Amino acid sequence: MAEKQSELHAMRHSLAHIMATAITRLWPSVKLGVGPVVENGYYYDIDLGDKQLSEEDFGAIEAEMRKIIAENQSFERFTMPIDEAITWARETGQPYKEELLNDLKRAGTTVAKDLNPDELGTIAEGGSQVDEVSFYRNGDFTDLCRGPHVESTGKVGAFKLMRVSGAYWRGKDTNPQMQRVYGVAFAGQEELDQYLAMLEEAKRRDHRKLGQELDLFVFSDLVGGGLPLWTPRGTILRRELDRYVQELRAEAGFEQVAIPHITKKDLYERSGHWAKFKDELFRITTREGHEFAMKPMNCPHHAQIYASRPRSYRELPIRYSETTMVYRDEQSGELGGLSRVRSITQDDAHIFCRLSQAKDEVLQLWDIVERFYSTMGIELRLRLSLRDPDNPEAYMGTDEQWQEVEDKLREIAREKVGDNFVEVPGDAAFYGPKFDFLGRDAIGREHQVATIQFDFNQPEGFDLTCTDEHGNAERIVMIHCATMGSIERFLSVYIEHTAGRFPVWLAPEQIRIITINSDQNIVEFATNIANKAKGLGLRVSVDNSNESVGKKIRTAELMKIPYTVVIGAKELESGGLVPRVRKDMEVHANHQPRTVDEFLKTVANEAKTRANKTSL
Repeated sequence: MAEKQSELHAMRHSLAHIMATAITRLWPSVKLGVGPVVENGYYYDIDLGDKQLSEEDFGAIEAEMRKIIAENQSFERFTMPIDEAITWARETGQPYKEELLNDLKRAGTTVAKDLNPDELGTIAEGGSQVDEVSFYRNGDFTDLCRGPHVESTGKVGAFKLMRVSGAYWRGKDTNPQMQRVYGVAFAGQEELDQYLAMLEEAKRRDHRKLGQELDLFVFSDLVGGGLPLWTPRGTILRRELDRYVQELRAEAGFEQVAIPHITKKDLYERSGHWAKFKDELFRITTREGHEFAMKPMNCPHHAQIYASRPRSYRELPIRYSETTMVYRDEQSGELGGLSRVRSITQDDAHIFCRLSQAKDEVLQLWDIVERFYSTMGIELRLRLSLRDPDNPEAYMGTDEQWQEVEDKLREIAREKVGDNFVEVPGDAAFYGPKFDFLGRDAIGREHQVATIQFDFNQPEGFDLTCTDEHGNAERIVMIHCATMGSIERFLSVYIEHTAGRFPVWLAPEQIRIITINSDQNIVEFATNIANKAKGLGLRVSVDNSNESVGKKIRTAELMKIPYTVVIGAKELESGGLVPRVRKDMEVHANHQPRTVDEFLKTVANEAKTRANKTSL
């Protein structure tokens, strides 16, 4: 499997170069940025001056790419001294490559976040951090590149260009805006066709489209990008999801806490977050000149509650839970619906315990995660994220701590899922190893959802201890867990997973009652049913508008309401109802009349038990 993934990566990387070759042939003055592999494909950032690409240009680019593939050009690797490479970039009119090479010379990296912002774009005086750099050549095209590539252009699979969008160079909105051309690629045409079919279904399920159609959330330019505004219907979704998580946590002994939304700089300096994430912080300076920040996470605050008084081992474990917003200054180009936002609602939980208690606590958190996602109908896969063994200095904590906790997590994983998990060295946070749960949606896509995270940093930084059996101070363990990760991101996944067809317990509107006409007796009967439903805690509305019955029913169907009841003279006379059940909820088509009480009690029970199917 790993070998196949490696081959696919090399193939996609090669196609990025083939696409850049084709664009260079068609527009020789193009200035090239970078062309990395991404999930399911690749992209290349290009600068064509005044020429704006559109999908109408894709046919010509793809045709040229196929010519290059048919030529079966070899991918040849060679190296060049760094100064010679800088000269090459300058002389060939590639300023973006020249900038990357300058950064390699002075800092040994092209990753913007690893560079000193004050020095970006300058060349180190004196010696160079890099002696030589690697290039790849195919035909007449040469590119700065680390590889890998396939043997030749003829060794690539099936591909298709998908879209072009604007992208700031190196992700900074102060840099020039380039054009980012995306392509997808697979080993064979059948896999590509399956993927394209999945994309078409994904378009129909797009949470941004459904969010508007189902009246769940909106965005406003006056409020700002990445700051969703939740409608009454969307707020019901948020509330019911959070209520379920809090029920599960209450059963496990969690207590709710509440913290402010702004915090002094001092807290994040002490926790290490100021240095690590300073570019992502919304900063505030008070009129007295003190520096604050909108909180980007909750854990240091919960640590302060724990540290507010001495703790005995007899009190442990202590479990705090809170659903609250955090704020991160995401780049505008990276925002996307609910998937990436600036105001993030975290269903956060933190456990303070002894190391000997950690296994039981993790198992309990795992149980919460399993129960939640089972109810949501989302299948989970486990990833164990470990530190990079070749770079231990990049992580907090001792070798002994990491070894002990990684072994403990590996033991837990094997107890729960056998060998059905993947270990990823180097994917741990700097402060501890973690479990990442990956959820598979209805059309086969995987999304990272829940996380269970160990933390060696904050117990050390805030001196979090308990008094042990002998009266000595014992360093405690801190464990983070977010069941949904964030409500926004989870809903972006779940709306698309269900295509907006929410189960009864979660549906913003559970029953819609439609009157066949505006006869007073019929309207009163419908209103009485609605009032009974509300008395049982159900969410119900009455549509007694002047529209036709057919249009009223279609409107209810478009809103994906679980139950629709039409009230006319027949129902008024008999007192019985024949509910229309949303098709995905039906176990069997049973359109027999029900008494009002029978129907409402059934729906109320389905809501209470969080059922996914109807029992009618």
